[in-house]
This record gives sequence, C-alpha cells and structure tokens, in this order.
Amino acid sequence: MDAYLQRKRVFLLLVSWIWVPLAVIGGTGNNTTNATAPLSSFSRPKVVNVGALFTANSVIGRSAEPALVAAINDVNSDSSILRGTKLNLIFQDTNCSGFVGTVDALQLMEKEVIAAIGPQSSGIAHVISHVMNELQVPLLSFATDPTLSSLQYSYFLRTVPNDHFQMYAIADVVDYFGWKEVIAIFVDDDNGRNGISVLGDALAKKRAKLTYKAAFSPGASSSEIDDLLVSVNLMEARVFVVHVNPDTGLSIFSKAKNLGMMVGGYVWITTDWLPSFLDSSDSVNPETMDLIQGVVALRHHTADSDQKKKFASRWKNLKNVEASSFNSYALYAYDTIWLLARALDLYFKDGGKVTFSDDPRLRDTNGSALHLSSMQVFDQGQKLFQTLIGMNFTGLSGQIQFDSEKNLGHPAYDVLNIGGTGSRTVGYWSNYSGLSVVTPEILYSKPPNTSTSTQHLYNVIWPGEMVTQPRGWVFPHNGKPLRIAVPYRVTFKEFVHKDKGPSGVKGYCIDVFEAAIDLLPYAVPHVYILYGDGKRNPSFKNLVNDVVANKYDAAVGDVTITTNRTRIVDFTQPYMESGLVVVAPIKELKSSPWAFLRPFTLQMWCVTGVFFLFVGTVVWILEHRHNPEFRGSPRHQLVTVFWFSFSTMFFAHRENTMSTLGRLVLIFWLFVVLIINSSYTASLTSILTVRKLSSGIQGIDSLISSSDPIGVQDGSFAYNYLIEELGVLESRIRILKTEDEYTSALEKGPQGGGVAGIVDERPYVELFLSNSKCVFRIVGQEFTKGGWGFAFQRDSPLAVDLSTAILQLSENGELQRIHDKWFSNKGYSSQSNQDDDTQLSLKSFWGLFLICAVACFLALVAFFCRVYCQFRRYDPEPEDQEISEPESVRPSRRTLRSVSFRDLITFVDRRESEIKDILKRKSIDSKKHQGQSSDAQPSSPV
Repeated sequence: MDAYLQRKRVFLLLVSWIWVPLAVIGGTGNNTTNATAPLSSFSRPKVVNVGALFTANSVIGRSAEPALVAAINDVNSDSSILRGTKLNLIFQDTNCSGFVGTVDALQLMEKEVIAAIGPQSSGIAHVISHVMNELQVPLLSFATDPTLSSLQYSYFLRTVPNDHFQMYAIADVVDYFGWKEVIAIFVDDDNGRNGISVLGDALAKKRAKLTYKAAFSPGASSSEIDDLLVSVNLMEARVFVVHVNPDTGLSIFSKAKNLGMMVGGYVWITTDWLPSFLDSSDSVNPETMDLIQGVVALRHHTADSDQKKKFASRWKNLKNVEASSFNSYALYAYDTIWLLARALDLYFKDGGKVTFSDDPRLRDTNGSALHLSSMQVFDQGQKLFQTLIGMNFTGLSGQIQFDSEKNLGHPAYDVLNIGGTGSRTVGYWSNYSGLSVVTPEILYSKPPNTSTSTQHLYNVIWPGEMVTQPRGWVFPHNGKPLRIAVPYRVTFKEFVHKDKGPSGVKGYCIDVFEAAIDLLPYAVPHVYILYGDGKRNPSFKNLVNDVVANKYDAAVGDVTITTNRTRIVDFTQPYMESGLVVVAPIKELKSSPWAFLRPFTLQMWCVTGVFFLFVGTVVWILEHRHNPEFRGSPRHQLVTVFWFSFSTMFFAHRENTMSTLGRLVLIFWLFVVLIINSSYTASLTSILTVRKLSSGIQGIDSLISSSDPIGVQDGSFAYNYLIEELGVLESRIRILKTEDEYTSALEKGPQGGGVAGIVDERPYVELFLSNSKCVFRIVGQEFTKGGWGFAFQRDSPLAVDLSTAILQLSENGELQRIHDKWFSNKGYSSQSNQDDDTQLSLKSFWGLFLICAVACFLALVAFFCRVYCQFRRYDPEPEDQEISEPESVRPSRRTLRSVSFRDLITFVDRRESEIKDILKRKSIDSKKHQGQSSDAQPSSPV
C-alpha cells in the first residue's frame, strides 16, 4: 500500500509540471482569510467555492450538470439556509479521459474549494482522493467502484449507491431463477474489474459462479467486441451480466443481435447503466429498443414523493438541459448540493470558519515553493467532513443518511424488464428484505426478512418473447462432447463392460444413462472413455477425483454415493439401491433329538410352565369348598393340582368344575392353551420339515469381533469403510479381484488361507449368489444404506436434469425393464437369503398371559371377599352350647378374644354346604332367643 501511495504522489508531481505553467495564478477564490491573518479578521464568508467534476458530454453528465446548477440556485435563493453565504459552483469537464480528468481535478483544487462533487470515473476518483486526503477537502463522489473506501480515503464520501449492493442484487436475481453459471461482460477499467470481482463473491455465497470474465478495453473496436461475444457464445452458460458505461453499452447488444444471441434461451442482465441511458433520452428509436427486448436491468430506486414530482415538472425549464427527461443521477446530484448546504449551515452555526493554509510538504528542502504550491489545505476540512456524514434529511432520491462505512443507507434498486417501447417494473431489491414486489419503503416498517420463501418477482418476458424461464445453459457449440469416464470392470460385467460397438461400452448402467439422456429436451453429445487397464477393477475413489480435477466431465457406472464423494462432486438421483452386506459360507443343520424344544424360547417354556401351575392352584382354591374331587388328604390334593394343571394342555382333565369362578378361570385358560398348542404345532412342523442352513458368521458384528480375514472387492469403497469407520485392521483385509477368488476364498475359510466372510455391496453379492448355486448366503442385516448414481462436476446443471429423468424412468417402469433385461435371466433377486427365525418368544404371547392372570386375580378377590363375609358371621365354638344370658347383655365373644389363624384355615377348609347349614341354624337360634327375651319382660301398667 505504501508503494501504491508513493506511485500516486509521483504521478501527481509529474502532472503538476505539465499544467502548473499554464495555470492562472490567483483565479477566483473563496472570500476567505489566510491562516496567518489575525483572529479579529475572521468572519462568515459571503461566497464559498464548490467544485464539480463530470464529463459534460455523457449520459450521467447531461443529467447531473443541470441538477447541480438548479440546486445551487435553489440554495442561494433560500434565505432560510446559509444566511448570507452563497455557493459558487465551479464545473470542470473531465472529457472522458483519465489523464485530462486528473489534470482538470488538480486545477480545480487550486481554486480553494471547500468540497468537490464527483467524479463519475473510478480511475479519476482513485487518484484525486489522494489529493483530497492531503488538502483535507471532502470529496462527494459519484464513483460507484466498491473498492473506493472511506477507510483508505479519509475524505471520500459516496453520495450515490455503492455498486457492492448492486452486485449482490444481481446475485439474488440469479439465485431466484436458479441459475448456477454466469458470464460477466465488462469494461476493463477500475469500475468494471472491481464491480465484477464483488459479483463473483456474491454469486459464490449463492452456490453459483462466474464461469468466465469477458473483459474488453475502454476503447475497444467493433471487431474486438464482436470477437469477444463469439467466444462467450461458444461457452456453456447462457446468463450474461453486462457491466459497462451507458455511453457505449448499446454496442454490446447490437453485436449480440447480429450473432443471434438475443433469442430464446439467452438471459441478459445489466447494471444501472442501461436504465440511466433510457431514462435520460427523450425517445428511444425502435431500432434501439429492438436490440434490448427481454433484458433485465437494475435501476437506482428513488422513492416517489411530491418533491420528486415538482422537480420533474420544472426539469425542462432548467438551465443547460439537453433532454426532456433525466435519470437517477440528476436526483443524487441535486441532493448532494443540498447535503453540502445543510452541512455548511450547521457548520457555520457551530462557529465554523473557512480558512486555507500552505502545506509545508509542498515545498522542497530549501523552502522553495514547488509547482503544487498554489494548492492550499482546507484547515477545517475534517470538521466539515464529520458534519457531512452526520446529516440526515429527506431529498429527491429519498432518505439521505450514511451508515458506519459512509455508504448511503437503505440502498435499493428497481428490477426492470425491457419490452415493447419501454420497460416495466417486475420487482424491487433492497439489502433490507431482498427481492420483493412491494416497494422498499413499505418493507422498512416491517422486520427484515431475506429468507428464500419471501423472495418474489413478477413474471418476466425473456429474449425472443419467451415467457418460459430459460434454463440458463446449453452444451457449448465448440465441438467438444461430454467426456464421460466409465469403469473398466473385470468382475460383474453385467453392470458395465467394454464392448465392440460404436459407443465402446455396454451394460446395465450404460442403458440407464442412455435412457435418461433420451428424456432430456436437448441433445447431449458425449463420448465414453474407459477408466482402468482391464486387468483389475479401477479405484472408484481415483475415478471421482479425476472428475473433480476436470480430466472428465462425468463418471457413469456403478459409482456408489458416499458422504465424502458428495462433498466434491454432484450426484444424480440414485438409480439403484445399494448397501454393504456380509456373505459367508453356510452349512445345513441336521435334525436333533431335542428338536421338539426348539419351537419355544427358554423364557417362553418357563413362563408357560409357571402359568400351568398357577392356574391349577387358582382352580383348586376356587373348587376346594364345592367340589369333592378337589378334597382329601394333602398328598391327594397336591397330586390333583399337578394333574389338573398339565392335563389341560391336552384338554384331558377329568375333574369337573362346580363353582362359577372356577369355570370362568378355566374358560380363559383353555383359550390360552388352545393358542399355545396351535403355535407350537406350526412351529415344530416348520422346524422338522423346512431345510435349515446356518453360518458361523451371524453378521457384521460377529465378523468384526473375530480375528478372521475379511474379503472385499477390488476397487470397492468397502476397503476404506472397514478401516476408517469400523476400525478393522488393514492386515485382516483381503483384496479379491475376480468372482473365482470370491468362491475360492469362501470355500477355503480362514483356516485354509481364505476368508470368514466377504463385505461387499448388495447388487454385487446378489449377482454372485445367483451364480454360486446357493452355496453361500447373506448373513445378518444390511449395515449401510446408499445407492448408485452418476457423478458430475460441482454445480453441473446436467446432474439436476438427469435426476428428474431418472425419476421419470422409475415412474414409467422403464428402469425395471432395463433391470429385468440384464438380471432376470440369471435368477437375480433382491430378496434376502437369510433364514427366518422360527422360535416363538414371550413377546408374541404376553398379552394372552396377561388376560389370564387378570381373570385369576379377579376370581380370587371375589372368592376371598365372600369367604370373609361368611367368616364374620361364623362362631367357632360348639353349636350346641346353651346361651345362659340374653345376647343383648352378654358381651360378644369375638370381641373379647382374638381369632387364631388356625381358626381361619379351619373355616376355609370346611365344605361350603356345612358352612351354609351352620349359618342357617345360627340364624334360627338367634330368632328364638330374641322371642324368649321378649316374653320374660314384665308387661307395662295399664
């Protein structure tokens, strides 16, 4: 940066030697005092000089100059501002030349201006900003170059929107329509290069990119522009962003029209230069409008207001007006003068002065004046500049206020669509809410929202009067077909293999790709290139990396979609499901003398046995008081319980149930036994009649936990997956190159120098098993999920279109027909070969057991409640004991002594009929005693 500043200073010194001898010494100056004058001579100046640097004969200059003059007159005629101080505008024409413009700017700085407005050229602005830094004069610039920063230039203040925001607006438009590749056409100057550089950054944030920067020199000839457009027309992208100056920009569209580039399929987006040209022209001839039909352009958004309408109505009567209309730069020019006037008024109210002094740095070491000595430093420039950036008012263009980076706040643009004899607004863009069909002023009152769902534009009519949105890209017309890498497989050639036909390759994957290509609405010229030496399967990892390195445009074949690969290439929709499985040798299980135990799991056997005893006990409890068959000696009753329990398994129980509760429990239990018997019979039949196969490897977990070798296919991603993801030692992995090696390694086994199992993708394994006559099987479950897809370079639009085509193939059944063509005749099946588990577990029957248990519990509760009620009425003393005293005066024996557990058990053990007889007699005796007591009582006197 220091070297850059030194070069600028040397350039200024050289220029000064040219123009200083021609300069007019002591020209018009401010009515100011010298810094060496006494303080008493300080007074508010009557006139202050304001410089203006514009190219008069330009689209911007023809609108800005009349607006500047009108603003100066309005300020000087307004007594409410500046109060006695007049602004003197010194207009300097830069003549569209960087060198002459710089000289003119230096001459302007000789005239003691307190501020300079302009220039519109970024090249001049870069140079003159160094001078403004030295002289401390604020530069109110119209240069939109994003690299012009107030951090580098302390006195630089941009009073028009920064092109940084315009480029982000274009990126949002590109993203809204879903385009991913853009070609930029621009003038190779500071403004063009720096603006397009910001556009590239903005597109990158939207996952789009500038595929080519088509730059041409500021004075490019017609043939040079013609050659440039021919070269970009041979490229793939069809979205062109034109960032040029408004005076020469139409020549781009004139050449594009002649080359047939303004028809359907093309997209043209321009920056604000095109609306600036159209807005400042009285009328545009039909031939010119015919050149730009369908173009999308951005224009500075200026809010509609009464001030703006009044200014438009008086425009034709202004001085130096050459056209009946004006562009947005006229509004910014008018507001810039009022910005300076309001700042000066505030500055003077705060006691500010206008004084200039010599700069010691403009003298040589001997103290002699250099050729730059006529320039003086504005002593109060820093204070005035701080006042300028703090201003906040509403002008013709809208709110005039600066942000922390000294840019105009709330930058916004109109999105225009050129058509017919004019243009129409299809939306707006602001850095506050992005794209919208609602004006930014309305959105400012709402919370900011730039989410994708809220972005919206009206329909656009594209070049060629097309209403359908262009795809934004085509295959280039440079004669280069798509280079497609195809794996040169040695094994499983049904998927893809070398062929002597025109294409050179053949297989299932190739047929799917060709079928998808045929569904595209455009031709895709392509050529297949075999990848590998044909002696062993190629590395698919290297294949994908070569696509990334631009050695190939795409990879077509059995390429697995993995996480790491999706980070570097774009895959289409999977056309075949895939996943890693384990294949292992199997052996037939021979019948066992204990096979009858296999239908149920151990847990199921235990629970079933417990419930047999539990239900038998419950039925004994419920039947013991009613049924003589459930009575007798303890030994007899125990045998009865066991016999009854297990005889229900075969519905062979001979004991009858007499109690209602016992019968209810037995109904539920016999239903459970029926279900268990039926399930057991079916399972045992399957075990004894169906062929059973087993393997020492049960799945990926048992394979990894062992120390046996593991086989993988040559070139497969399973090799890295086992090592990096599952932590398998590399020494355990064996590379298998052919199907014969698959068979040999599995037959030998780990003890014979082979492998315990092979880890490979399901499509390969199923094809291998169809040729192995079921000697091997898939064991365990598929432990990864994925698929095969076609790989393309990042952001390739062809990947998206082919994904849609693959979905169409799946929906119309063509994908299945291609599959059947290559694999159905080989018995290829996607069904799993794993044996089904025929053992029945408790989880299949716990509901039945629960219902039975609840029924038993409720029956027992009802039974014991009934027994308890009877026991409360029962007296364990001998029934023939006489009652010696009335019951009413005799204390209850049950309350005077405790009832023993033995009494309770004795009561429960007695027959139900006995208990009923005892309770009946007690009830009769109780009534007799009550009658005797009433007879013994004396009669009451009459």
